[in-house]
Amino acid sequence: MTPRQYDESDARVRPGRSTRPRSKDRPSHSAAITALITTVDRGRQTCISDDGVIITAMRARELGPKSVVVGDRVSLVGDVSGSQGSLARIVAVNERRNSLSRTVDDAAQVERTIVANIDQLVIVVAATNPEPRRGLIDRFLVSAFTEGIVPKLVITKSDLSEVPDFLLEYSKLGVEILHTAIKSQSREKDVQALHAMLEGKISVLVGHSGVGKSTLINALVPEAERLTGDVNAATGRGRHTSSSAIALPLIKSDGWIIDTPGIRAFGLSHIDPNRIVDAFTDLSEVAANCLSNCSHAESSCSLDVWAAPDGVVDPERGARLASLRSLLAVKDQSTASNEE
Repeated sequence: MTPRQYDESDARVRPGRSTRPRSKDRPSHSAAITALITTVDRGRQTCISDDGVIITAMRARELGPKSVVVGDRVSLVGDVSGSQGSLARIVAVNERRNSLSRTVDDAAQVERTIVANIDQLVIVVAATNPEPRRGLIDRFLVSAFTEGIVPKLVITKSDLSEVPDFLLEYSKLGVEILHTAIKSQSREKDVQALHAMLEGKISVLVGHSGVGKSTLINALVPEAERLTGDVNAATGRGRHTSSSAIALPLIKSDGWIIDTPGIRAFGLSHIDPNRIVDAFTDLSEVAANCLSNCSHAESSCSLDVWAAPDGVVDPERGARLASLRSLLAVKDQSTASNEE
């Protein structure tokens, strides 16, 4: 039996997966509604529309790897009724006017955005248990100043211990400071003062675990029922009680307050030192006259002449320059601990 001879007629060409040419047209989503992201949890985002409807949504594939965080303003399509079991799609994330980001430490390169579109960064520290740490506060201030966010400082447990002097020095940076008590009779008055500070603003609370963020949230928004925890007596550190950020509306106010998990490290490797200088608008014009390689810490720095125009350091200018240099030092000390 002779073997078969094959020719071109025996070859079969497999057709493509689709014979229809791909269209370049994309949905316009002209009927999309705008909403605010209030929580992000395992691929599902809780949103509240401009009409006050609470909607569960997922990110559309067309967004690609772009992340969605609490505080984002997004466009929703699909089932936006908010009924139980419904699921909408996030098809666009509006441009952020600012964001609070960090790296795991100063050696890391991956930037993680925590929240977006905020008016105030409320740094919560305790007068004691756990002890306040200058390093982390300065890092928060760097982020606030470079992003154009107004920083506030809330000192809790002020009735349990004397407030360290270095905390009060932040008022020289123009940072408003509010003292709150845990057990004293002034607690209700303190909560009212805090509510006035937050009213009409989108504020995010940040700080170490155990400083009392969740306790303040419960006082401002009782129905939030945020878990609270004690400080570990052995390590002096608080236990994490919040696992993710959540935005809550203030009672009888148009403001929002965002609770975040306790942070023990806040890396700054993603921030350019020049942005830190630019955040000090009164000093940036003077710093522009410095040498190109000036670290603004040398004795020949132009800022020293600005601070002492007559050879004697002006108290207010000197304090302002010292504040800038302390923030630059935080950035430069890339191997320093956040708990110094």
